[in-house]
Amino acid sequence: MTENLTFGQAIEAVKEGKLISRIGWNGKNMFVFMRPSAAIKVSDLLGIKTLSSNVKNYFEKKFQPITVDNDPLITFTPYLCMKAADDTIVNGWLASQTDMLAKDWCILD
Repeated sequence: MTENLTFGQAIEAVKEGKLISRIGWNGKNMFVFMRPSAAIKVSDLLGIKTLSSNVKNYFEKKFQPITVDNDPLITFTPYLCMKAADDTIVNGWLASQTDMLAKDWCILD
């Protein structure tokens, strides 16, 4: 484990696909990771269970008719997630000011 990093150093590591954490966090086994960007065809997007029906309806109506020749890509941009102490995944994790100024960031091996 690489320890005593700044937030900037930790962010660079997470962009390389590494897991980062803070020694000062109270929760056990918590870490941050990055979900990379992904481009998904509209026809595939309609089958994603974790998207609301309103989002799917929007894209289905916008690109009708969806065919082999008309199946555009929708880009999901990268974002940070946290694996919480209770093993849930927090999508769209945001660092607090305390997190950003801390010097106890580490890279998990």
